[in-house]
Amino acid sequence: MRIILLYGGQSAEHDVSILSAFSVLNAVYYNYYQVQLVYITKEGQWVKGPLLNEKPASEEVLHLHWQNAGDTAQVIQPCQIKEDNAIVLPILHGPNGEDGTIQGFLETIGMPYVGAGVMTSASSMDKITTKYILHAVDIPQVPYVPVLKNQWKENPKKVFEQCEGTLLYPMFVKPANMGSSVGISEAHNREELQEALIEAYHYDSRVVIEQSIEAREIEVAILGNEDVRTTLPGEIVKDVAFYDYNSKYIDNNIKMQIPAKIPEEVQEKARQYAKTAYTTLGGSGLSRCDFFLTSKNELFLNELNTMPGFTQFSMYPSLWEKTGLPYGDLIEELIQLGLNQYNQKKKLHVDVDE
Repeated sequence: MRIILLYGGQSAEHDVSILSAFSVLNAVYYNYYQVQLVYITKEGQWVKGPLLNEKPASEEVLHLHWQNAGDTAQVIQPCQIKEDNAIVLPILHGPNGEDGTIQGFLETIGMPYVGAGVMTSASSMDKITTKYILHAVDIPQVPYVPVLKNQWKENPKKVFEQCEGTLLYPMFVKPANMGSSVGISEAHNREELQEALIEAYHYDSRVVIEQSIEAREIEVAILGNEDVRTTLPGEIVKDVAFYDYNSKYIDNNIKMQIPAKIPEEVQEKARQYAKTAYTTLGGSGLSRCDFFLTSKNELFLNELNTMPGFTQFSMYPSLWEKTGLPYGDLIEELIQLGLNQYNQKKKLHVDVDE
């Protein structure tokens, strides 16, 4: 069987995707699969690379060249990835990859794929929409103010007053549709809030401003379609106030405690909240659920990430590794979950047609 590995993408998390893709390539069971590389450039070109039958020697294999006649890669139309006896593994983070766009395309051409479907991907990617949905099932979240770009342009003073009337400084300002700490800033006063909003609007027209709280960062990995499993929580152990993109992916300053040193009842509550959020949003395949935990053991759900990082430093595969599911087995489970989801949908369509 063939795995079509989609990586790169048009989001600001393009480079994270390449790091994740290389880790995946090193863990695939090549005695069962071939891996077809398909790279999406930052400009949106789809480039078909080599077909791999074994673990690559270096990350260089992912950096495709297609300008000259002798190059092994070629620019293709997206629909040309369709083939029989294959499944797509979209290791794409952020907009134009994790937000339902790729998922909708794959549904349209009738290809099985790993991970969440269209609705789940879209609603989970948008932090504002996620907050609205999870509020309906009583999952606690930090106080927040959503601000659209046109509201900010029309009346900045009203936005300042709304934020300062609802929240206290410091506040975190986040693009609604971005991950990996891209575009996120902490504001300690009105001047910094203005700068943070301008920065966030470079990445999205929808921004959410959240109350900053003193808290630990707790994460739970989720796996499954109808039968949902969760890991024990892990913790991002911080030695700085806020980890930005470089800290996470370039400098590798992240330290993880797995499992997190928290009371058993808090562990169970985090796992239950994670499972509830996942099923409410219609999750399938995988997700990582992130929480804030205060000194009073109060849990606040931060986000549900439907395509978490898969680098060698990432929390999601590390949590499953500690749970007894090695990286290669995890990828195998995800492939089987993707195939099962595809076959289930196919069966439903047949039943309806009949």
